[in-house]
Amino acid sequence: MTTQEFWRSIEAIHDVVYFAPYAKERYEAIGLKGFWMGYAASRSAALGTPSPEVVTALFHGFAPGMIARALPDAWSMADRDEILQVRLGIARDRVVEAIGDQDVTRTADAAQRLVEQLDLAGRPLAAAHASLPVPEDPVTRLWSAVTVLREYRGDCHVAVLTAAGLGGASANALAVATGLVPPGQRELRGWTEAEWAAAFDRLEQFGWASGTEATDTGRAARARLEDATDRSCGAGLDQEATARAYALSNDLLPIARAVEASGAVSYPNPTGVPRP
Repeated sequence: MTTQEFWRSIEAIHDVVYFAPYAKERYEAIGLKGFWMGYAASRSAALGTPSPEVVTALFHGFAPGMIARALPDAWSMADRDEILQVRLGIARDRVVEAIGDQDVTRTADAAQRLVEQLDLAGRPLAAAHASLPVPEDPVTRLWSAVTVLREYRGDCHVAVLTAAGLGGASANALAVATGLVPPGQRELRGWTEAEWAAAFDRLEQFGWASGTEATDTGRAARARLEDATDRSCGAGLDQEATARAYALSNDLLPIARAVEASGAVSYPNPTGVPRP
């Protein structure tokens, strides 16, 4: 089992909350306006009621103006704890739709034990999610643990991207240029045409793109960024935790593939993570 299969499985199981057809309706039912506000508020609510500046920094790939469309207004429209509960409900329902009545208690417990062994220094979004109460229901507990792991890798990835000189727009532009995400990524992440053009200009300065197409150097650089992210993730796992992660992979992959087979997550998608 490769590291890529582990992280791709984590991503697939977590992502069910973003593709559920009823997500928008459920967020609106508690007072939020539309899918995007539900996304921004539910993903950041683990931090409390953070400012748009803080969320922009942690999400990295989204334009500041897009975050500002949702926050801080969301915090006055719906209760933070209720937002978190709605998100958990969406996740549980979508996973159950994919795996049926499969008992995931053992997998959920193993994932939670791995979460408790993570070194969260420098991984703020993962730490925020790890601080939330652990759900009693096995499916929800599994999704919650997987979400901490997903945000853990995300925090590591953001650190690698910024160290490489890639801001949110240029990181997304590179993902488009290398075919990792759909062509409409600019609109999905809220970047203006001028910001997008500047992002590709930056990639050209690096020698990573020619126009809007990735060069061979750019493709190699993007692969190195993934490798560096994997190394950063590994640095936060001791020998025992690493062994747990490899053992957990064997249980997560069938669940992730069931999620994919059910259509709960579509590929390719804006996360840029390939199918498990």
